[in-house]
Amino acid sequence: RDYIIHIPNTYNVNNTILLVFSFHGYGGNASSIMSYTNFNFISDTAEFIVVYPQGTLLQGTTHWNVGGWTLASSIDDVGFIAALIDSISYLYNINLDRIYSTGMSNGGYMSFLLACQLSHKIAAIASVTGSMTPQTYNQCNPEHPTPVLQIHGSGDQVVPYVGAIWSLSINDILQYWINFNSCDALPITTSITDINMFDGTTVERQSWFNGDNGVSTEHLKVFGGGHNWFGISGNMDIHSSAEIWN
Repeated sequence: RDYIIHIPNTYNVNNTILLVFSFHGYGGNASSIMSYTNFNFISDTAEFIVVYPQGTLLQGTTHWNVGGWTLASSIDDVGFIAALIDSISYLYNINLDRIYSTGMSNGGYMSFLLACQLSHKIAAIASVTGSMTPQTYNQCNPEHPTPVLQIHGSGDQVVPYVGAIWSLSINDILQYWINFNSCDALPITTSITDINMFDGTTVERQSWFNGDNGVSTEHLKVFGGGHNWFGISGNMDIHSSAEIWN
C-alpha cells in the first residue's frame, strides 16, 4: 500500500506532533487531494504531519471500502490505516491522542468508518461531501465522544443531501453523532458572510455543543452547493481545509 506523507520543517523528534489523514475521493488519488486541499501549507504553519493514503482499485477505479457502492470490495482499509498509524508512530513522535481524519466524498465516508471502527486511534473527523453507508451506520461502535464536522452542499448530485439507498442523509448522520456525543438537542445557527455573491451559494453553520467530554457536532451547510471542496471550487465563502483544521 502507498501513501504520501508531509513533514513540517519545524518537526523536532523531542516534541510530540499531531497527525492528520486526508483521504481522496472515489476515482481520485493521493496526489490530487494533496494538491487541492493545500493541507501541506497549513501543516507547515500549524505544525502537524499530514498523510494522504492511496486507495486500491475496485473494478478499475480507486476506492475506499466503506460498504454501499463498494460492497464488492474485499480490501481491509481499516486494517491498512491501523497499520499505517503504527508504522508512522514508530518513525515519528506522534501524539497518539490527537490523530485526525478527513476526506472528500468517498474519503469522507472513510473518515466516518474510522470514527466507527478505529476510534481508539482516531480523535476526531471531518467529512466534505461524504456521508455514512448503511453498513458503516449499522456497524458503528465508537469508543469515545467524537467531534465531527460535516461540510455538504444541499444541491450535491453525487452524494445526495437527502440520502439514497446506499447512503444515509446528512440529517441522519448528524443526528447519530449528536445523540452519541450527548450534544444539545438544538443547534446554535449562524450565517457565514456571503463574501462571494457570484458563486450562487450561501453557507450556514450549525453547531451542537456541550457533548460529553466537551465535544461538539458541527455542520457547514452550503445552500445550493454541489460536490466540491469548497474554497477551491463551488462556494468561495469558506475554505474547507481551514474550517477542518480550525
